[in-house]
Amino acid sequence: MKMNLQILTQSLSTHFPLPPFPPKSKFLQAKFKPSFKLCSSLSTVSVPPTKTSHKPFPAEVSRTIMELSSIGTLSTLAQDGWPLGVGVRFAVDAEGTPVLCLPQPSPDNRSTLHVQRFDSVWKKRFGEAADVDNLYTVDVQRVLQMEDLNEDGVWVTTSDYKNANPDPLRNSAEEIVNEINNNNREDVHRFCNVYVDLDFQVSEAKMIWVDRLGFDLRIYSPQKGVFDVRIPFPREVTDEKGAKSSFNGMSQLAWEVEKNFHAPDFEKVKQLKKIVYSGGR
Repeated sequence: MKMNLQILTQSLSTHFPLPPFPPKSKFLQAKFKPSFKLCSSLSTVSVPPTKTSHKPFPAEVSRTIMELSSIGTLSTLAQDGWPLGVGVRFAVDAEGTPVLCLPQPSPDNRSTLHVQRFDSVWKKRFGEAADVDNLYTVDVQRVLQMEDLNEDGVWVTTSDYKNANPDPLRNSAEEIVNEINNNNREDVHRFCNVYVDLDFQVSEAKMIWVDRLGFDLRIYSPQKGVFDVRIPFPREVTDEKGAKSSFNGMSQLAWEVEKNFHAPDFEKVKQLKKIVYSGGR
């Protein structure tokens, strides 16, 4: 059975339940759980994807989020016509099409059935067989990719979403981030001084996400506050080995620049994003 849905995805690097900077003896251990919402929609838009400097396309980010996630909120209409939001689990196929297991459909939804393929997708994702009578595929109409709930976001068309590839580092990104934060604290701090154009002193820094084009750092200044900054790799990477190799090369170069053994021949990153925490986060 098929449901026509609109998907809202949020940035991979903004979902951390820990305070901005834990005590020195503790590092980032939280699971990355990018969140999204699903809501009924038949509308479509034709806005081409935009790309910020050295960052993946919104369509690619959306596909990566859907690949890494398995739960979300389904917003639809109940039998009495009132809006209803429920927690759901989902799996995705090779084109990023979500598959939901629901007790009953929304009264407005049309139906189609492709049992064998989608049942195997569900079993592969959760290790259990699903009731084939309760499986629903999602006909994605459009995707809204948001860096932050306070921002407008970017609309991604169905074709861009389906044609995009999830980030190749998605399954190893958390491990890479934790390893670097645990073992390369001085390098991460040095990156702030060498690769970022700052007018304030950084007292703490940590990596919060990595993908094929670069990585995001969260930096803290007692005077200025908390910021996120994007630092690109010298070239695109395709796997965990390439990401670590690029990081090590950048670390060596940053050390040489700091020690005046090497003159900087690159442009420093100037764009910072101020992070505002609420509720003690």
